[in-house]
Amino acid sequence: MPDVIFPGPEGRLEGRFSPPPRPRAPVALILHPHPQGGGTMNDRITQALYKTFVKRGFATLRFNFRGVGRSQGVFDNGIGELSDAASALDWVQSFHPEAQTTWIAGFSFGAWIAMQLLMRRPEVRGFISVAPPANMYDFSFLAPCPASGIIVQGVNDEVVSAQSVQKLVDKLRTQKGITIHHDEIRNANHFFEHELDQLMMSVDNYLDMRLAPDSPIR
Repeated sequence: MPDVIFPGPEGRLEGRFSPPPRPRAPVALILHPHPQGGGTMNDRITQALYKTFVKRGFATLRFNFRGVGRSQGVFDNGIGELSDAASALDWVQSFHPEAQTTWIAGFSFGAWIAMQLLMRRPEVRGFISVAPPANMYDFSFLAPCPASGIIVQGVNDEVVSAQSVQKLVDKLRTQKGITIHHDEIRNANHFFEHELDQLMMSVDNYLDMRLAPDSPIR
């Protein structure tokens, strides 16, 4: 899990990268929660998502958005952070161009950025969206959403209302050609304070299904 520094739009970006263990290994990019709320790549949910993709043999990167940790620049209300994420994916692909599949995962603010990047990068085939802030940001850009994925939400989330996430799920499920899974974790707050195991069980069950050779969702 080497420390890495790679070029971003406003200077260097700091990350942790697990190199591809084999040729043609898939890529996963993990995005952290809101920088102004203390979010970093070392957030426990961000780390858990990173570890599960590493365990599955992905070339996996998590990194600090601009202005966080050793990453240069200042917070840019999501606009610059989307550029950071695109640069991070470019960096992985620059020395692992043979990857045929890319996944993206994000928690809270990171989920919002991840879904925007999904719209811009056709190589992204799946997503993990944890507590996407559907009551804070406009997700109407997902028209149509180009890939299948899972949205996981805490029932007792005090930051992102479960109802707003349900509305987003319902909207995405009207689209043809993709499948949206939606798991709600009982008793979980926004940070899955006591339910991290249940959150990751949901994520891992979904990945087991999607990555199986005979998966009905490609």
